[in-house]
Amino acid sequence: MSNNIASSLSVQKLVEEVITNDPSWNFVSSVYKTKIAGTSRNVTTTWSKNLITTVSLQITIESLSEDEDPYVCRIDVNTWQFWGKKGMKSFNIDEKQVDVYWNLRDANFSTSPEPCSDYHVALVYNEEMVLLLGDQETEALRRSNSSPCLEKPVLVLKEENIFGKNLFTARTVLGKEGNEHHIVIEAALCDNNDEPQMWIGVDVASIRIDNLHWRFRGYEDFLVDGMPVQVLWDIHDWLYMSSNSGLGGIFIFRQNMNGLQPSNLSCNENTNGDGCAEFCHFLHVWKID
Repeated sequence: MSNNIASSLSVQKLVEEVITNDPSWNFVSSVYKTKIAGTSRNVTTTWSKNLITTVSLQITIESLSEDEDPYVCRIDVNTWQFWGKKGMKSFNIDEKQVDVYWNLRDANFSTSPEPCSDYHVALVYNEEMVLLLGDQETEALRRSNSSPCLEKPVLVLKEENIFGKNLFTARTVLGKEGNEHHIVIEAALCDNNDEPQMWIGVDVASIRIDNLHWRFRGYEDFLVDGMPVQVLWDIHDWLYMSSNSGLGGIFIFRQNMNGLQPSNLSCNENTNGDGCAEFCHFLHVWKID
């Protein structure tokens, strides 16, 4: 097996270990390429929220040996327990200590289990912050007595469940500079004789998809911050199942500095030199009444 294929499968395997297609489970899962203990490793972070609104974060660090399980750190953040929103945990990788610091006491949340602002979760190895989640870098560096990582982690994949009636939104980092943008998907699936339509956009720019009875699966290309992006979709169940309620559609936003070619619903076909897509955002979109 080539190194490129092995790297792509490794990312996909890590995601599959921590996600589910169950629409009752709200999750946001991200895969980062990092350098820990002198080697490149994938780190998967999964924010999830269950039916009683308990938020949890699972951090999974790739093991370099097929005989070893991944390293896993889980943080449960009960909304009614103030003391549980700030803390530190430690575990060992290659006989050296890795520390996780977090502070979610002032974190702002929306409909997603992933916080929007005013928080930090820091992964520290050998006094170096190898991964930071959140916008409180100064506080995280001070608490952990660490320095910024010389090799910045790279977000290569994000996957999540989102819910709505006809309008769906999600945060993403498409574009050259890795700035935050907002994905907006709007669907007008009428029960009368009107032709169903859909709009897919990033921030204020959007594309209109007509003839959905013929294009319930398809793709379009556009630019975000000058970067080529391809969006692929599959909304067959929205149109042809007996009820729209509780049915899932699939949307994939892919970008690659080397350009994109038409493809099916896959994140692993267009890769850069080390075998990973530049960035892929995978959305399970659930229609609810």
